[in-house]
Amino acid sequence: MIVVATADFEVYHGVVNELRDRGVAFTTIEPGDEWPGEAEVAVIAAGESVEIPDGVDLVQADPDTPRRAVEAVISTLRGGDGRTVIGIDPGERPGVAILHGDMVVAAFQVPAADITEIVREEVEDAVDPVVRIGDGARLVGARLIDEIQSVPVELVDETGTTPYLGSGARGMGDVLAAVNIARLDGEEIESRTIEPTAGELQKIKDRSREASDTNRAISEELARQVATGALTVEEALAKHNSDSPTEEGEPDSG
Repeated sequence: MIVVATADFEVYHGVVNELRDRGVAFTTIEPGDEWPGEAEVAVIAAGESVEIPDGVDLVQADPDTPRRAVEAVISTLRGGDGRTVIGIDPGERPGVAILHGDMVVAAFQVPAADITEIVREEVEDAVDPVVRIGDGARLVGARLIDEIQSVPVELVDETGTTPYLGSGARGMGDVLAAVNIARLDGEEIESRTIEPTAGELQKIKDRSREASDTNRAISEELARQVATGALTVEEALAKHNSDSPTEEGEPDSG
């Protein structure tokens, strides 16, 4: 049984809401009340002094991050080792899975530009964290490896990590692949240098044309800078437009 035993209203409110959202059974008591005999894990506020019975695991919760406390509680109940592993299936909108031990505690699918901040938030105060990135979507993956500096990164062979998606599961493939990637050991890596292929550069140029108000593609040199992460497509378009303006009606050669 999970017991929330705190006089801190913010911690109580945050932890109880997180537990309810996850459908996890729990009970609450006032500090100093008699403890239920089935208590296995106690949740109190960080720095709070509460007498805990022998044999009951303790989790201290910060009012600003109740989710982390609940994740620690669930990991404790499941007997996990508590290690935080972040799996990333790279792409323009990578799938991201956060595991504590064997438990998936959070999942995201966000633009690639948001990944570094998610990693920073998730590894803060984490136990022995590691990020595992699939080796597909080479250009995006290489940028993420270079940007993630605060935690060890492993490159994982992502062959076979995307599962078959049955009825009603459309859109879940990248996130489920991220879960599988998180569970595979990879090769620790600090940087990955990728020379973009002609096809990859063309895809970037095509994206720039779609994003352009004037149906103009960026140059190959600017596409290369986008590929290496030096520029975003929007920044490359702005630079292209300022460097080579065209008169209205002039055909686009890009």
